[in-house]
This record gives sequence, structure tokens and C-alpha cells, in this order.
Amino acid sequence: MSHSTTSSTYRDSVATTRVEEHKNSVDSRTDGGKQDLIGARDGADILANEKTSSRGRSVLTEDDAEEALPYSWPEWRKWSILVLILFIQTSMNSNASMYGFAVDGLSEKYGVSTNKARLGQFIFLLTYAFGCEFWAPWSEELGRWPTQQASLFLVNIWQILSALSPTFGGVLVARALGGLSTAGGSVTLGVIADLYRPEDTGFQYAVAFVILSSVGGAPIGAVIGGFVGQYHAVEWIFWVLLIMGGIVQVLHFFLVPETNTFILMDREAKRRRKNGEDIYGPFEVKKPRFSPKEIGKIWWRPFLMFFTEPIVLWLSLLSGFADMLVFIFLEAFTPIFEQHGFETYQIGLCFLASVVAYIISYLTYLPVIWHHNKTRKIDPDRLSPESRLWWLLFLAPLLPIGLFGFSWTSWGPDKSHWIAPVIFAAVIGIANYGVYKSSIDYMIAAYGPYAASATGGNDLARDLLAGIAALYAHPFYENIGGKKYHLIYPSTILACIGVLVIIPIYIFYWKGDKIRLRSKFAQELEVARQKRLERKRRRSEIGRPREKVDV
Repeated sequence: MSHSTTSSTYRDSVATTRVEEHKNSVDSRTDGGKQDLIGARDGADILANEKTSSRGRSVLTEDDAEEALPYSWPEWRKWSILVLILFIQTSMNSNASMYGFAVDGLSEKYGVSTNKARLGQFIFLLTYAFGCEFWAPWSEELGRWPTQQASLFLVNIWQILSALSPTFGGVLVARALGGLSTAGGSVTLGVIADLYRPEDTGFQYAVAFVILSSVGGAPIGAVIGGFVGQYHAVEWIFWVLLIMGGIVQVLHFFLVPETNTFILMDREAKRRRKNGEDIYGPFEVKKPRFSPKEIGKIWWRPFLMFFTEPIVLWLSLLSGFADMLVFIFLEAFTPIFEQHGFETYQIGLCFLASVVAYIISYLTYLPVIWHHNKTRKIDPDRLSPESRLWWLLFLAPLLPIGLFGFSWTSWGPDKSHWIAPVIFAAVIGIANYGVYKSSIDYMIAAYGPYAASATGGNDLARDLLAGIAALYAHPFYENIGGKKYHLIYPSTILACIGVLVIIPIYIFYWKGDKIRLRSKFAQELEVARQKRLERKRRRSEIGRPREKVDV
């Protein structure tokens, strides 16, 4: 699941450090109406970098308040927050994967078919896809901390309804409300942009770690769900989720401070006014404080980019395809490992292969990030956005390879040892992490101020396709291939699809610069890039220090 990952709020915040270039590119365009439609003007970001408001008030800027912002916090404090984000992501993403172990129990309790019982998983993932986008503007306007607390509280409330509902319809309502109440990456990933600027050495390390927490939550939930499903009544799936959610909410309440740059600048401005300084924060001078037009723009832009930008569309579909495999495995693992005599908790333990795979994949990215940071220190404009896809060129083929291997080692104990499909599931997991990490990283680099919307489409595709997979996975593995091949052919079909969906990665790596220049979003960024390079050239001619800006 995404969940974030990656999320509108996070990517909009990333744009803050590039606002001046962004404003120059906007000024160079004459079609103001179109700019407003696609979201070229981000009011809050501009306010954060302007010295005076329209009413002549002095406005605090990021440069003036550097010591009060999270950028200046020590690394140990930043990483303590990131570790807590890992716990939050695990709790949120377990909501989807643990439900798979409640299907049989719900079917028996309410007298519904197992296919109907699976609707709870589909509805949760579907509403989750839109819930992340729904919470995004409020995280920016009200702050990360209250938004995350509200989201966690509501999700916990709906767990109680799921556990105590006298009807299956009540369970479905609770699952739908739980998905809509889940802020996901619109808050948790947004914290990264509060803690680091894109050009900071720690930025990509933080992105890699939080993406690890995003993809790792679902298999960890499956491991826990296996034990709960084996030894407790079905209601305990929801009680355990409530316990997990309650613990992370308490930890977040006491240990995670507010990190939203604009909120902290407002607080710093109020503190300075008490000391006699006449200065205001960016939100204090923002009129109107809550703009329906701006909020609507944030909500609409991910859908616009998803359907009009080839890079966003194809990388989102690839990312969604990789993510939906987790939920297909929730169905495939059960019949495959039941052949080997596995019990429910043992089937859940098989998902540890995905957890280990994600960690391995994460570790392989660390040298790549180190090399990129080293290169940017020498020349910030040397690396193109396509460089973020380089390591994925080697990891992406593992997706169809793993699927083919998983397929043809699923025969059962007569022809295959149980460890073989577990190993190939791990191979798929390595590719899954790489797809999510590199696609998010590439969109951040390629779309700059519009990266929020680009990756919002990515998240939407991941959750939506995962939700659809929760519906068709069971009949997919029951009705295709007959009695002999019903565990073989479905995974083979997925492997063939996997071959097709990874092809655009290589096209974007080699031709991405040309494709981006056909985009109305990327055209603006290229104008800004050229102006930035021209300013750097002029400064170097008169001996002034070169400006350091990330690509």
C-alpha cells in the first residue's frame, strides 16, 4: 500500500524551497487562468518566502526563522520522529492486511458468503485511496499533529464499531469510515518535507526509510493477523487493531511535536511580538485563511495529472500493480501453503519473507543515495531526474522473475518444497520496494512544485488497484487453470503482465527528458531551471558563491 506513502501534503511541502524559481516561471507565462487551474500558484508556499504582505505587514520568512524550524533540529530528534512514523504506518496498513484473516470468521458469524465478506477489505482500500487526498489540505492548514491525532482517533473509533456491530452491514460502514478517516501519507510523509529540504543530505535517506515503513506495514499486519485468526474469535482482529492504533496514538501524542513549517513560523512570530518585534507569520496574514478554491485545487490536481501526464500514469500503474500483489498473496498463500499442511499462523509467518525483502531492497538503495548526494555536492545540476530510476533498472525485472518463480513452485509437496515460493515472494518484495521508492523519488525530482499531485496519483493507483485485487484474487485462483493448474496459471498471467508494466521504466530512463518537455507542468519547471542556471552563471562570473539548489 501507499500511504502515504508519498501523498499530496508531502509533495506540496517539498516545493517550498523552490518557490522563488517557481514564481519566476509563473511570471513568464501569460495564461493566468490556466496556471490557476493546474495549481501553479501555491499561496501558502509563496507567503513563506515573502517579506511583506499585501497589507504592508512584515512577514516572517523561513530564512529569518531558521533556528525555530525542524530543519535545524539534531539528527537524533528527526530520526526519533521517523521511527514513530514507522509505527504509525504499520498500524494504519495493518488495517487492510489483517482483515484478510477475518473473512472466514465474518462469513460464519453473519451468515454471508466469503466473497461478500471480502467486501470489507475492498471498501476499506477504496475509501483509503480517497481518504489520503481528503486529509491533505488540512494537514497543511491546521498542522500535522492535530490532523494525525484526529485521523488516529477516528480510525480507532471505527474499530470498536467493527468489533461490536450486530450486522455485517455495520461492519462495511465501519470499514468505509475507517478508510476515509485514514490520513496515510498525507501526514506521515509530509513530516519529511518539514524535517529536510530536498537538497539536504538526509532527505533521500528519510524518504527511503518512510517508504520502507509504508510497504512493510501490510505484511507485518498479515503476520499478526495469522496468529489472531488462529487462536481467537474474529472480533479480536478488530480489537488488536484498536490496541495497535491506541498505542501509536498515545506515542504520537506525547513524543511527536508539530513540524508544519507555517504553523511553527506563526508561533515564532507571536513569540517575537511579545518581545516587541512587529512581525507576523505566513498564516496570520493569509486572507482568506481557508480558501475553498485552493483546497479544491489540491484535491483536483492529482486526478488531472494522473490522466494527462504519461509519466505519472504509467509509473502509477506499475506501482499499483506491485502493491496489489500483496493482497493477491493474501489469497494465494492460503491454498498454496495449506498443501504443505500449514496452519493459519504459519501462513501468516510466510509474509515475513516480504518484510525481509523490503529491508534488503532498502539497504541496496543506501549506496545509491550516498553517490547521488556526493555528486550533487560537486554540481547540484549534474544529475537529471531520470538518475533516480537508475537502480530500478536492475530491480524491476525481479518483479516478473519472482512471479514466474512463485507460479511454478506452487505445485505442492510432491513437486516443490514450501521454501521455494517463499523465496520467490521475497524476490517480488525486493522489486516492490524498488518500484515504490524510485517512482516516488523520480516524481519529486521531475515535477518539483507539482510533485505533490504527481505522487498523489501514484498513491491513488496503489490503493485502488489493491482494493480491486481484494475482490478478484479469490475467484482468480479458484476458476483459472482447472483443478490441476489453478495455483499455477493465475500467477503466470500476473508475471506476463509484469513484463509489460516494467517496460515504461526503461523508456522513461532513456527518453524521460524529452517526454517531460511535452508536459505543461514540466515546461514551467524547465523555464525556471534555465533561469536558475543563468543566475548561477552570472554569479560565477563576478566571483560570487554558486547557489545550491537540488535538481
